[in-house]
This record gives sequence, C-alpha cells and structure tokens, in this order.
Amino acid sequence: MSAAIYTGRAGLSTLIIERGAYGGNIFQTSRIENYPGGIPGESGMDFSARLSAQADEFGAEKVSGTAEKVDLEGDEKKVFVWGKTYRGRSLIIATGSVPRKLGAPGEEEYTGRGVSYCAVCDGPFFSGLDVFVVGGGNSAIEESIFLSKIVRHVTVIHRRDAFRAAKKIVGLAQEKENITFLLDTVITEIGGDDLLTYIETKNVKTGEKKVIKAEEGSNIGLFIFSGMKPETELFENLHLKDGYVVTDDRMRTNIPGLFAAGDVRFKTLRQVVTAAADGAIAAIEAEKFLLEGE
Repeated sequence: MSAAIYTGRAGLSTLIIERGAYGGNIFQTSRIENYPGGIPGESGMDFSARLSAQADEFGAEKVSGTAEKVDLEGDEKKVFVWGKTYRGRSLIIATGSVPRKLGAPGEEEYTGRGVSYCAVCDGPFFSGLDVFVVGGGNSAIEESIFLSKIVRHVTVIHRRDAFRAAKKIVGLAQEKENITFLLDTVITEIGGDDLLTYIETKNVKTGEKKVIKAEEGSNIGLFIFSGMKPETELFENLHLKDGYVVTDDRMRTNIPGLFAAGDVRFKTLRQVVTAAADGAIAAIEAEKFLLEGE
C-alpha cells in the first residue's frame, strides 16, 4: 500500500492484488506503538484501513484474489488471478512472509489474544506478566532477552536438549535471572478465556504432560519463533537467499522492471516502518524504470 500511494500520486496506473486483508501481518497486531508519528493506541486493522484509504485517494485500484501464476519475461509482466490476467510494464512484489505455526490446538484462536510472533511488536503488552517463548534459534533467544527487560519472567521452550542459537547469545540469556529453560518439550494445547491463560506441554522423551496456568485473574503470553516463511513460491526465477528475494538498495531484483518491498525481501529488520520505506523506494524506482527504462 505504501508503494501504491507513491505510484498513484505519481499518476501511474496502479493495481493492488491482495488475497487476504489489506495490510498483511500488521493487520493482526492489536496496537501499533513503534511507527513514527502513529496514532496512539491504533490497531493494525485501523492502521491498514488508513493506508488503504490513502491509496484509494491517489487512484490505486484493487483486486481481491490469489495470484496463481506469473510471467515475468519480456517487457510486459503478467499476473494470473483466478482465471484473469493482469498486465503491467512494472511489478512490485510485496507478498511478505508468514510465521511458521506450531499447529497446536488453540494457536489460531489465541493469535492476537496472547499468542504472538513478534516480541518487538507485542512485548510491551505483557509488561509485568509471565511469558513463554518457543524456539531454539538466534531469533528465539534474542527475543527472549529483549522480553526479559519488559516482562516478569520468560520461559524458553525448546523441543531439543540443545539450542541452534549461537553459544554467545545463549550465554547472555542464561545470565538473565528472569529467564529459565524448558528443554525436550513441545506445546500440545493453547487455551484460556478472552485471553490466553494456559498452555499444555509434553516432554518428548518421557511423554509426561503438564498444564501451565496463569495466576488467578491474570494471563500469560506465548511468543512463537519457529521461523518465517517468505511467500516466494511464484518467483523461482528470482535471485533468492534463504527463500527471500534479494534486491539492491533501490529494491531492484535481478529481472528488469521487477522490484520487491517489505518482508519478502532479504534484509535485517522486518517491521512496518521498513516495509513502508521499501514500498516508497520501490515505487520511485518503478517510476524511473517506466520513464527511463533502467
């Protein structure tokens, strides 16, 4: 939508193809606190609605549907959506990435009500509470350290008896007094009332199950870091790294006229502010490409 605002404002014929909710992952965030100049207390849903309306204001058209195939060869890019073909001389890929799910009962129901996939986004909502972090890689341990500065206590749950994360990072987490580790363990159920209040765990070696509950009248948080899955299945001809689209600092891919923006890109930080910035750059570069051919 950031890209559409810029291309629309530049007078370019702009089409947004969206298979779900406009806004992507941010749509699930209950409150946005770290977007510069944002409205205090605004939800991801409301934020997305404002961006969508702004894109409409500058003439962007929208199509709801799933892109099933693309043809990126030649001067005209083609996107095939539910039996229809959309053509353009430039294409910006902003398909994003999705968190890898645990698949445990209750995970979907409590996403946004205690289950989160982003500590930076949602950690402050759990100030003073106990939270649980699932994962054994660098992201899980780094986010646990970040959360330990905000919440009362962090329990790291990992299905193995050793971490994939770098030893130095694990060592930093072990030094924290309010971080403990629950190894050889998986989560088998997630539940509660309006908010998340309990998780059920299972020891993968002994088979022992245990229900961990919040204190009476309180709730808990569950942060899942099983990795992200970039939505790049349609773009096998692009230069990818770890599944993400590789671009230069002008958002250009290895195919002329094809740009990428947001969480689908290979980069260090995936936040709404960087996604918006990527979109703006991609739009300006797409305009240059259409005018100058480079």
